[in-house]
Amino acid sequence: MRGREGRRGLILWQRVLIGLLLGIALGFAFPGVAPTIAFVGELFVRLIRMLVVPVVLITIAAGITTLGDPSRLGSLGGRTLGLFLATTFVAVAVGMIVAILLRPGEGVTLAGAAAQSLGEAKTLHDQLIGIVPTNIFDSLAKGEMLPIILFSILIGVGVVLAGEDGRPVANFLAAASAVLLRIVRLVMELTPFGVFALVANAVAAGGVQVFAHIGWLALGVVIGSLIQIAFVHLPLVRTVAGIGPRRFLGGIVDALAIAFSTASSSATMPVAMRCAEDNLGVSRTITSTVLPLGAAIGKDGTAMYVGLISLFSLQAFGVPLSPVVLGTVWLTGALAAFGTAPVPSASLFMLAAVLSAVGVPAEQTALMVGFILPFDRLLDMTRTVPSASANIVVATSVAAWEGELDRTAASRPAQE
Repeated sequence: MRGREGRRGLILWQRVLIGLLLGIALGFAFPGVAPTIAFVGELFVRLIRMLVVPVVLITIAAGITTLGDPSRLGSLGGRTLGLFLATTFVAVAVGMIVAILLRPGEGVTLAGAAAQSLGEAKTLHDQLIGIVPTNIFDSLAKGEMLPIILFSILIGVGVVLAGEDGRPVANFLAAASAVLLRIVRLVMELTPFGVFALVANAVAAGGVQVFAHIGWLALGVVIGSLIQIAFVHLPLVRTVAGIGPRRFLGGIVDALAIAFSTASSSATMPVAMRCAEDNLGVSRTITSTVLPLGAAIGKDGTAMYVGLISLFSLQAFGVPLSPVVLGTVWLTGALAAFGTAPVPSASLFMLAAVLSAVGVPAEQTALMVGFILPFDRLLDMTRTVPSASANIVVATSVAAWEGELDRTAASRPAQE
């Protein structure tokens, strides 16, 4: 390890930070240059997304085969879902409280905003039915996470139930998982360049107007994200896993940097797995089951944002915030967050589900989406950070409960 540090000088998160700062500088100083290097960021994101489906498919199945006893999956799944539910509902409340205190939507005019088509919203019935794929190859091609997760779970359980007959498949899954995670590490070496290009292009596209026109909303996103991490995630991981704030944040900084630069929970997942295993001592069994599930349903940042922009919109439209309205936003916001695709700006289009529940017409919602969308990239980058943090917090907490946390590794300084 000393030799590698000597050759490269700076560890990964430091190089990512340099790339981030240089990207911001280039985007502001030379906005015309930034689009010419945008392809570097696009290639980086495509590399990560290329790995997402095979990593989810293989690692979940491989992780379940290491459980040995299928009954452990019930305990693992129950605790995982329970924690994700709890942090998501808290996150919506955080976003709503920030909106009530800042009141960023008051006085906002939508004049000049172009309505954006929201498409056909999926009903809760369609979302639940869609978890079971009719054609798994079609789901794999489209990157539909929930059907892929279900199929992976079934493969893993089938291998365990097959006993010795399933041993060759279990060995193959373990080997394939190890190879995929090695590929992830290779791709991560390109992170500073990808972050540089992505951030430069985002800043060049939004410019100073991002902060001038929608500054209060941006401030609310930053405050909400910090509150969720500082007062929900860090106390949880300290109480359950015994890992202090500085140690935890130092161990996951690479994953948070990827979350910020790509604005995608799915793209962050492979890096989060490496951080949780190498830096926090979470076992492969837990990371390979909890983190892919978290990429699909662990959306603290999205939940916080949905609560925030829902009240932002209602304030702009002049809708009174009665207890019934606030309760409806809180409940539908959490449910909408669970159904959000783990891709950039997807949460913005879940606004329709929340606003329709409190009687806001689709035409007004489309105008609000058109108003926010030009500035949403930087907001999306920010709110993806607490989502990535939540996924690792849940994985670490579940690992501690299941006896799958290496306390020695969790107490060591973060690895490169």
